[in-house]
Amino acid sequence: MLRGDWGQARFSVEVADDDAERAQGLMFRETMPSSAGMLFVYKNPQTMRFWMRNTLIPLDMLFIDSRGVVKHIHENAVPLDETMIYGGKNLLSVLEINGGLARRMGIKIGSELRHPAFAAHNPAWPC
Repeated sequence: MLRGDWGQARFSVEVADDDAERAQGLMFRETMPSSAGMLFVYKNPQTMRFWMRNTLIPLDMLFIDSRGVVKHIHENAVPLDETMIYGGKNLLSVLEINGGLARRMGIKIGSELRHPAFAAHNPAWPC
């Protein structure tokens, strides 16, 4: 669940929390429901860079810190583009949703994500 001064949104997310799942990501998928996404979760905060190798659908990438706060949004990542997308430093997760959806919904930097992945990190929006 995401919230901000724009309101709230609920996504049904697949969690990618190990190396194999994160490497596969959303590659080779031709569609994704508008209420779905993939949440990439890491064990420790780190610098994040993503790309769109073998990803067939445009995506918005929400780069999130350890407290569940959105720190950067990359809109409409281009399918199949292998250019690195820099998300920032000290990030714990990335939420990928359909391209253009963040802007349409009004999701902004500072929005908060509620998910158990942030429980050990003094979450901004506890479960």
